Amino acid sequence: MKTHKSKPIIVVGSSNTDMIIKVHRIPKPGETILGGEFSTAPGGKGANQAVAAARAGGDVIFIAKIGNDLFGKQTIQNLKKDKISTKYVSIDPQHPSGVALIFVARDGENSIAVAPGANANLQPQDVILASNALENGGLILMQLEIPLDTIKTAANLAAKNNIPVILNPAPATQLPDDLLQLCSIITPNESETEILTGVKITSEKSIIKAAHKLMDKGPNTVIITLGARGAFVVSKDLTGLIPAFKVKPVDTTAAGDVFNGALAVAIQEGKSLIDALTFANAAAALSVTKLGAQPSAPYRKEIIDFLNTHKNN
Repeated sequence: MKTHKSKPIIVVGSSNTDMIIKVHRIPKPGETILGGEFSTAPGGKGANQAVAAARAGGDVIFIAKIGNDLFGKQTIQNLKKDKISTKYVSIDPQHPSGVALIFVARDGENSIAVAPGANANLQPQDVILASNALENGGLILMQLEIPLDTIKTAANLAAKNNIPVILNPAPATQLPDDLLQLCSIITPNESETEILTGVKITSEKSIIKAAHKLMDKGPNTVIITLGARGAFVVSKDLTGLIPAFKVKPVDTTAAGDVFNGALAVAIQEGKSLIDALTFANAAAALSVTKLGAQPSAPYRKEIIDFLNTHKNN
């Protein structure tokens, strides 16, 4: 895959403020649980991945839309702290910034509801206004918390300029073939893979079958994330599980986002697929040991130290 090591990673996606309640277990419908601990943290899949990539060592430009409100202003401040370019983070005068309400259980499991707000109004025109950045990027990373037409516009601009696209198809939805044709790497989890391919993931054989169905539609590399088990990769030269690192989970909220952000950095740096996935697995493992989405994204030194510690384990 062609990469441009000196060029920035462009993340096109969502930005939310996460409102988190830590509970001993996720409440059932109609049930009230007392005794939770409340906190807020910056989130949204796009912003999470941008922060994860920046902390993992990437030069990141973020294309997004926020509301003209306190949450939006705080978002800009937080992104700038991580040295992420916010030149193309536009303000929507009509819609509020996105918000996610998150329950986090004692075992690290979570339940999330999202009010997308301005994210749902990130239009193709906003991407076209950022076309200079996209055309000069080294790699584009996207998710599905913004309109599909906007994602397609960015993917088409990338294709015209021979820039690889990593698509994290989350939250899960059906995707048109003309979008999949424009993706270099796709990174679904098990449930997203089933929705995209119709193949029930029950074994290694079914994972490989599903991955080939996706590759037939365009991507040359399929990485199916399997949570605590690791990531299963299928590409022209490599098929197999890259196992996860064993850690005690505190909050799994942004593990997939951290994985994708770190993966983008490793791919951009020209690492082999195995090394890139190992780097991404290490970042994801570190993230689940902390509470919150962006606050849990590890810095490059932490990832390198973790890898060095676990090299012979």
